Amino acid sequence: MENRLNQFEIKKKEIWYIVLPLMLVLPLLGLSNQVLGSFNEESYICLNLIIQVLTIVFTMAIAIQSWLVFSHLLSNQTLYIGNLFFIIALFELVNLSLTQYPMAETLYLEIWLDLIKRLCLSIGFLFIILKPKKRLTMKDRNYSYSSSLLFVLLILFLVYLSSKYFLLEEQLLLKANAIVHLLSAVLQGVTIVILSKYKEKLPKRVMWLISAAMYLIISDIFFAFIKDLKSIWGFSALIYQFFAFFFFLKAIYYTTVEKPFQQLLKIQRDLEHSQQELHFQAFHDDITKLPNEHLLLKTLKEDLHDNSRQKAIIAIEIDRLAAIRSSIGINYSNTMMKLVAERIQAILPPHYFATKLLEGQFIIYINHVKTREELVQFCLNLKSAMKRPLQVHLFTLTGNLNIGIAPHEENCSGEELLMHAQLAMREASQIPQRVLFYKPYMSNGLADRLLLEQELHKALANEEFYLDFQPQVNIKTDKIDSVEALVRWRHPTRGFVSPEQFIPIAEESGLIIPLGKWILETACAQAKIWREQGLPPMKVAVNLSIGQLFQQDLVHMVQEILQCTKLEPKYLQLEITESMTMNIDQITQLLHELKTIGIQIAVDDFGTGYSSLSYLKDFPIDCLKIDRTFVRNIQHNPNDEALVSMILSMAKHLRLKVVAEGIEEVEQLAFLIDGGCDYIQGYLFSKPISAEEISNNFKELHRRARDVLKEFKYEEDFVI
Repeated sequence: MENRLNQFEIKKKEIWYIVLPLMLVLPLLGLSNQVLGSFNEESYICLNLIIQVLTIVFTMAIAIQSWLVFSHLLSNQTLYIGNLFFIIALFELVNLSLTQYPMAETLYLEIWLDLIKRLCLSIGFLFIILKPKKRLTMKDRNYSYSSSLLFVLLILFLVYLSSKYFLLEEQLLLKANAIVHLLSAVLQGVTIVILSKYKEKLPKRVMWLISAAMYLIISDIFFAFIKDLKSIWGFSALIYQFFAFFFFLKAIYYTTVEKPFQQLLKIQRDLEHSQQELHFQAFHDDITKLPNEHLLLKTLKEDLHDNSRQKAIIAIEIDRLAAIRSSIGINYSNTMMKLVAERIQAILPPHYFATKLLEGQFIIYINHVKTREELVQFCLNLKSAMKRPLQVHLFTLTGNLNIGIAPHEENCSGEELLMHAQLAMREASQIPQRVLFYKPYMSNGLADRLLLEQELHKALANEEFYLDFQPQVNIKTDKIDSVEALVRWRHPTRGFVSPEQFIPIAEESGLIIPLGKWILETACAQAKIWREQGLPPMKVAVNLSIGQLFQQDLVHMVQEILQCTKLEPKYLQLEITESMTMNIDQITQLLHELKTIGIQIAVDDFGTGYSSLSYLKDFPIDCLKIDRTFVRNIQHNPNDEALVSMILSMAKHLRLKVVAEGIEEVEQLAFLIDGGCDYIQGYLFSKPISAEEISNNFKELHRRARDVLKEFKYEEDFVI
């Protein structure tokens, strides 16, 4: 739009170059007698001489300009224009010489040369426009200009012979003059019509060429009807011819000099703009437009040598970002990062420098820290700003943050300071407050954690994972009719790696998505195998990670696995944690879709979350699992006892089944049976065991479950 306005302004300004000379026709028509009276014949001769000299200068300038630029363009049109005006310049030069000898013979020669010149100009101009463009060679330039010179010499010779042997009468000469100039005017009119077709494609060049043609028409009309060249009309004809050549020169100058120069300026501007964009891209994040790690380290390198002020770095990450990104896709997660960046910037003090790393972490650099409380207060403000859920298209996501703070210490480089803040941030993910200052001990296990993450990526391909199953005993029937699938990792060199160690790393790295799919496939296939082996039907419970919960094709994936394993949906139970229920809008729809398949839904670790209990009436839940932390101290801690009793009572009123985990003592079992618990899971009955052990020892497991419950019930009756 801006370029169009600039072009409009240029045209508006230059249009006056065309209009003003045209307006001279009006005073000439109305005041010709007065103007004629103010000049004598000698004045017209002098003015004509000046115009002729200027015409020679302009035409020769066009010829030279075309000669020079042809070596760069090698265009046939450029070459022909140069030759045409070289011919005109030579004719004008000869005419100028003849005017110095005012005789009847020289006047005759002047008229004929002028007529030939006008025909050459009109026909040549039309020929150049109609001639298709093509590239020539440098030899063509020498040949063409030499041919033009020979053509002028031949015409001069023929005109000279004509003046000697075929001298026309004055009346015939005047008629020939009128006919030639009118024919020239017609040809110029045809040229204007042809040029008009290209006004959209080449507006400026066509404007100058049409202007030149218009002035030649006016000049031709004057020449056609005047009888005395040394009059105001003859002078006017020369003036308009001079303006025509001026516009020709403008067109040539625009095409060969001005336009390439403008293109060069545009290229320079584009290059400068590209350099600015490249510089911005090199030092800024593509998604959030915040400064990136390069600019952060550059700033730290320049600032940290100044020890007059205390400095610090705050590292921020979205909890379980890799899992969220793997689940909802890169586009949605990028939108999420934009929203987080906007909230950070909204509360950022002026002297805080916010940056974004490729790993999805935000880094805040403070070059003047007054107190540690200032840093803590900023972190609290940030956590408060992130309490409101993030609306990412159809997803409502909670931006739980892990925040690490690293004050700058003497002799600590920018890279080290950044690493300290990131280590504190990782450790912060393990505590409820999610905000932690860096301590030296945090650096100790970093290398091992990174190595474990690399090995975790190979473990799935190398089939290092396996499943154990822990039986769940139905208290009402004394039978084992369900098991929980638990993933295990047998490392080739480390041996057994605890799930508490590798599951958080899998969630952070996004590997939890393929690992979760493998667990679900293996568990469903095993449940079907037990059924084929003749064991009673058993429901298998599989935990879902938050990454899987936001996986776009989760429902389709579950359906495919059930179809492939041929397991009936009612024998699959998916378990979600209470902390996942924060995003009620998405979870409600997703759980209803899963329930439509026919599977069961359980809430694991119930009582450890911080969300509202209102989801219990909104979600299609079948079962609550009481976390082992409450069951462990049930006989020693009145608060845990009260909480478990409340959960059992609430579940009974909501018609939900309850599974109690971590049962190790008879006293715990007694309390739960008293409260109406439905299922028991724990070492009191069986530890997690392999699928083969369940197949081989199912009757023994069953007998033990009955014996424990029978013994307990007998003791209970005896006490009564």
